[in-house]
Amino acid sequence: MNKRDYYDILGVSKDASAAEIKKAYRKMAIKYHPDKNPDNKEAEEMFKEAAEAYEVLSNPDKRSRYDQFGHAGVGSAAGGGFSGGGMSMDDIFSHFGDIFGGHFGFGGGSFGGSPFGGGGGRRRVNRGSNLRVRVRLTLAEMAHGVEKKIKIKKYIPCPECHGTGAEKGSQPTTCPTCHGTGQVTRVTNTFLGQMQTSSTCPQCGGEGHIITKKCTVCQGNGIVKSEEVVTINIPAGVNDGMQLSMSGKGNAAARGGISGDLIVLIEEIPHPDLKRDGNNLLYDLYISFPDAALGTSVDVPTVDGKARIKLPAGTQGGKVLRLKGKGLPDVNGYGKGDILVNVNIWTPRSLSHEEKKILENLKNSANFKPNPTSKDKSYFSRMREFFS
Repeated sequence: MNKRDYYDILGVSKDASAAEIKKAYRKMAIKYHPDKNPDNKEAEEMFKEAAEAYEVLSNPDKRSRYDQFGHAGVGSAAGGGFSGGGMSMDDIFSHFGDIFGGHFGFGGGSFGGSPFGGGGGRRRVNRGSNLRVRVRLTLAEMAHGVEKKIKIKKYIPCPECHGTGAEKGSQPTTCPTCHGTGQVTRVTNTFLGQMQTSSTCPQCGGEGHIITKKCTVCQGNGIVKSEEVVTINIPAGVNDGMQLSMSGKGNAAARGGISGDLIVLIEEIPHPDLKRDGNNLLYDLYISFPDAALGTSVDVPTVDGKARIKLPAGTQGGKVLRLKGKGLPDVNGYGKGDILVNVNIWTPRSLSHEEKKILENLKNSANFKPNPTSKDKSYFSRMREFFS
C-alpha cells in the first residue's frame, strides 16, 4: 500500500514554515482526536496518520531527508518509520500531548491509561537514545534493494523485570507526593492574587511512580546491555550518504519508556568499472584506432553483468553512447537511469619499426587528415561555437 504524501496529509505546501506545520497538525489532531470521535476507527487512523506526518515534518533533519528521498528517507521503506513501527496512542500523546493545549479538558486525565498534556501537566516519559549504524552496499544491492541482517549492541528491556525496574513479584507504587501525575502544583499568594505554578515532582523525578524494591539484574533501571540481530530492508535506488530511520529499533528506555530510533547510514562500495552520477552510471570505454576506424563490437559492464554494443566504422573519440534503462532505479519509483559510455581512442605509447612505417604511409592520405563535421566535434567545442 502506497503511503500518502505528508504535506498532503496536513494540507500544507512543501515550503510551509514550522509554525504553519504545527498549526495544521493541531487542527487535524483536534478534529480527529479519539475523545471527540469515540469508537471511530477511521478517525483514529487519520489521527495516527497526521501524527506520523507531523513527527517527520516538524523535525528539520527528517524533513530534509523526506524532501530528498521521500518515504524511504525516513524509514517507511526500511521497515521502520513512525507508523511502520507500530506507534501507539500512548506514544503519540507522549510525543505531542502538549500541542493540544486545553482541549478536551486535559489536565492529568488519560487515554488508554496514558496521561497526556494540557492544563495540569503530564508524567515524564523516558525515551531511549538513537543508535547509528553504517551499512556498505554494492551497486547491485543499491539497484535491486537488499535485506541486511546486522548485529548491534544496545539496551533492551530487562528480561528479569520486563522493563519495570522492580524486583520480580513486586510492582512500582504510585508516588505519594504527586499521586501519579509526575508534577506538583504550588499556589502562591501575590499582590496580584493567587499564582499557580507546576514543576517536576522531586520524589519520583516526573515518572509518577517509585520503586521500593529494585530489580537485582538491572538495579532498577529496567534496561540491560545486550546484542540484537536487526533486519533492515534497504529499498532499491538508495544513494551513498542517505540515511534510513527505523523507529523504535534504538536503545530501550528506562522503566518502560519509548525506545529510540536506529539510523542507518548508507555507504557505497566503489565499483571497479562504473561510476555513479545520480541514477546514471558512467563508463570509460577505450578502443584502438583500427577498431574505431573499422568498427567493432565490445562488451560494456552493467550492474548485472555485461551488455554487448556495436560501434560503427568511423567512431570518434569523445562520443557518448547511451544504454537506456541500464542505470539505477529512482528511490521514489520515478523510472531508471542510463549507462553513459564515453568512447576513448587508445593511442599506443611505443611502436615497432614496421608499425611506424605503415602509419607514415597513411599519414599523408586524405582520409587521415582531420576534418571534423559538427557531429564529430566535442560537446565543449559545439558549446563554444554556439555562444561565440
